[in-house]
Amino acid sequence: MVRHVRGSFEEVLAVTRAAVITGLALVALAFFGDPSLFPRSTPVLGTALAIVLMLALRFVVRSWRTRRTGTKPGAERVIIFGAGLAGRRLVHSLLHDDRAKMVPVALLDDDKGKRRLRIEGVPVRGNRHHMGAVAQKVGATHLVVAMPKAEPDTLREIRDLAVAAELAVKMLPPIDEWARLSHPQSSDLRDINLEDLLGRHAVELDQASISDHLTGKVVLVTGAGGSIGSELCRQIKRFNPARLVLLDRDESALHSAQLSMTGRALLHGEDLLLADIRDENRLISEFAEIRPDVVFHAAALKHLSLLERYPSEAWQTNVLGTLNVLKAASAAGVGTFVNISTDKAASPTSVLGYSKRIAERLTAWYAQHEPGRYVSVRFGNVLGSRGSVIPAFTEQIRQGGPVTVTHPDVERYFMLIPEASQLVLQAGAIGRDGRVMVLDMGMPVKIVDVAQELIAMSGKVVDIQFTGLRPGEKLTEVLFTSGEQHLQTEHPLITAVTVPSIRVTQVTAVDAAPGQITSVMRAQAQTGVVRNTELTQ
Repeated sequence: MVRHVRGSFEEVLAVTRAAVITGLALVALAFFGDPSLFPRSTPVLGTALAIVLMLALRFVVRSWRTRRTGTKPGAERVIIFGAGLAGRRLVHSLLHDDRAKMVPVALLDDDKGKRRLRIEGVPVRGNRHHMGAVAQKVGATHLVVAMPKAEPDTLREIRDLAVAAELAVKMLPPIDEWARLSHPQSSDLRDINLEDLLGRHAVELDQASISDHLTGKVVLVTGAGGSIGSELCRQIKRFNPARLVLLDRDESALHSAQLSMTGRALLHGEDLLLADIRDENRLISEFAEIRPDVVFHAAALKHLSLLERYPSEAWQTNVLGTLNVLKAASAAGVGTFVNISTDKAASPTSVLGYSKRIAERLTAWYAQHEPGRYVSVRFGNVLGSRGSVIPAFTEQIRQGGPVTVTHPDVERYFMLIPEASQLVLQAGAIGRDGRVMVLDMGMPVKIVDVAQELIAMSGKVVDIQFTGLRPGEKLTEVLFTSGEQHLQTEHPLITAVTVPSIRVTQVTAVDAAPGQITSVMRAQAQTGVVRNTELTQ
């Protein structure tokens, strides 16, 4: 016997079907049997009456259950913004989950077609601008945003309205995080975070091309203990490489990377390589033994202000270190080499930018002169990476401020660590030899806006102090050098450009004093750059 929840639509359908089948059987009996048993109209009227009575009874049961679940003692009273699929599923979950500590008391939606709609007894009471009045009327304490694809501007406005109405704000995660479940749970709800407000979304990847590129291959990642390097390793592991080697000079970083990937951090095994990319002979020896098919080169120094003070360090690591990795990979017969660059390499004005631009040019030279495929990937700031503004601002807010921003108009491109790593894998799979693959970073965001959002989310009153631009720093970063031709790729979020190569001998022949190394890098970074004025002549 099939059982249904009492009062559910499934039960209504089942009893209606049973009544109709019984009625048809009685109709057949009335027409073909003894006419003295009962009038021929009785089966039809009886069936109709039975359906009406059974539906009425179940409607009463369903209404009673809805009212009972809507009055959970001690539960937080919640307004749900969004009466679409996500909102309906959330209402159902909160009403029928005995463990839920929230109960929906109203819905809001900007769609006029959903006015006066009721979802399992919970009414839609207006749009976002009615939030304050509705919250006061129903005694709500929380607002849940059930719009997984809401735009950042919409989220900011909803959050501001909720704060004005003294509502705590929660949010459903993106659909791909809960679509595997029948309904999102109250435990899935989380606070609005900076990623939501900046509008960075999950990336659609060509899984087949990445799998062909990595599955069953020997993959080596330099800088594997860093934010991007460690996330790259976690992403690469999903594609089942034959071997994944983590190279870093920081033993603690390797420890953390191994812990995040395996749940253990015993620092044992042949796949952890403690080495410095400045040590050319060591790299050549290790690569000859490992013989990687694919190399992701993420090791670099990246702090702009420090490298302005110590340009020789940028030269030794970002330029000569990259050259050492290129030499070792080439000698070992690498199939694909992916150099991870930065937007500061586009029209560079800083030591960091010069050094990374030279690294792009060296990679292009190897593409021209060595077998295998050599590409670079260029992108901007990564949210939450070590040394980025987000952890710095968060700590300053925790200490009570002030939050320091260099200039009111300074702006940067941002993306998520997983997003950047996934696109690096995609670029490595589809990038053509010698090209620089530039990731779509969306629109640049003012740093002061980021600081203000973090302060608002903290609930504290913290001052913002402007300290002035640092040497080598731009107001706005760019992703392309003037005159670079933009080339389409197989992925809509990746654009390719070509950069002029630089001979290895031009780099190895440099014998400059520490005070001259910046000028040398500037000259080598800018050689061969095509200017817009030249294109118009």
